[in-house]
Amino acid sequence: MKLHFDDLVPRDSLRADPALWGDWTWQTRSALRTRGDFERHFELAPHEREGFTGLGDVFQVRCTPYYAALASRVEPLDPIRRILMPSGLELLAGAQAMPDPLGERANSPVPRIIHRYPDRALFLVTDTCSVYCRYCTRKHFTGNDHALARGSDYDRALSYLKGRAGLREVILSGGDPLTLGDGPLARVLSDLRSIEHIEIIRVGTRMPVVCPMRVTPELVALLKKHNPVYVMTHFNHPRELTGEAARALTALADAGLPLFNQMVLLNGVNNHPAIVQALSRRLLYLRVKPYYMHQCDPSEGTDHLRTSIEDSLGIQRELWGNLSGLAMPNLSVDIPEGGGKAGLAPDFEVARAGRARTYVGWDGVRADYVSPGEETIRKPIDVESYLGEWRALTGAKP
Repeated sequence: MKLHFDDLVPRDSLRADPALWGDWTWQTRSALRTRGDFERHFELAPHEREGFTGLGDVFQVRCTPYYAALASRVEPLDPIRRILMPSGLELLAGAQAMPDPLGERANSPVPRIIHRYPDRALFLVTDTCSVYCRYCTRKHFTGNDHALARGSDYDRALSYLKGRAGLREVILSGGDPLTLGDGPLARVLSDLRSIEHIEIIRVGTRMPVVCPMRVTPELVALLKKHNPVYVMTHFNHPRELTGEAARALTALADAGLPLFNQMVLLNGVNNHPAIVQALSRRLLYLRVKPYYMHQCDPSEGTDHLRTSIEDSLGIQRELWGNLSGLAMPNLSVDIPEGGGKAGLAPDFEVARAGRARTYVGWDGVRADYVSPGEETIRKPIDVESYLGEWRALTGAKP
């Protein structure tokens, strides 16, 4: 059955001239930012009004008219509304509330750079987003409205990347890199492409979700010019895949830009196998590979949005075998304090005896897998020859 992606029909209170509505700069300029802005378009629940009173203590609020139009005007449990609307629950201490849950400050050798893995680094080119999601893991940095890294911060970041020959990949993040105009973004991409050892550029963005008008022909051409550029989108719910979003993703895919999606499991938003399956199938149909299904990080004010590891594994197990491997996202938890990602998967092993391991598959089939003896699979390896081939292929130095 062919999938259909409904065109967004804005609520009356959010309607604008079509020419303005389709202008991404109008969407960002017209963002809802205050309690008064939201009260004009939503009937606020008591816990939401309480959330606005504590914004200075947690995280600011901002939402494009486009994304606000996806949320229910009256239902506070609406999944999109839970992503964009502040809540008094954010003010509670919670089981684990960390200002910097991933230990990024400790892994920031110079401003705007996070370097945790040997071959790749994050470049925080801006601290601005067009929508401030309530589960944001980078509240210690995002939302200060300093925008593009400038002056010495930018130069030091670029110098750091140039000086690390082992770096093969740079991930543009923030904030959202696509909140930058084409000019500043072109400068960043061009500067990175001038570094010989940088092979891959990733762009982590939620703009195709919250402001798909940003994906203009000019932007697509700019990204394509600096290939290989991988676009990492961030859809969390099937309702975010509107006709506008589908057209944006199609334009990027048609230009040959690889697309991957990273979702976050969120309580009351998408923590059900049917929702994850619907999202993954729709994304795959649009040539977006469902890449990660992240456990929500324990940033401040997120306890009400976090699922348990057990519940997340239950969702993953129910998807196993019922969802194509192409559409299956990798369930992962980021170890707090900078420990990096740990993949989570259902455990299908039920017994061991000698070299035999017994498994029960997703459909209940039980069988043994017997490993061959060590003597049959191991032979001496010419280490120097092996390393020589590896260096020739990768360009690595001895």
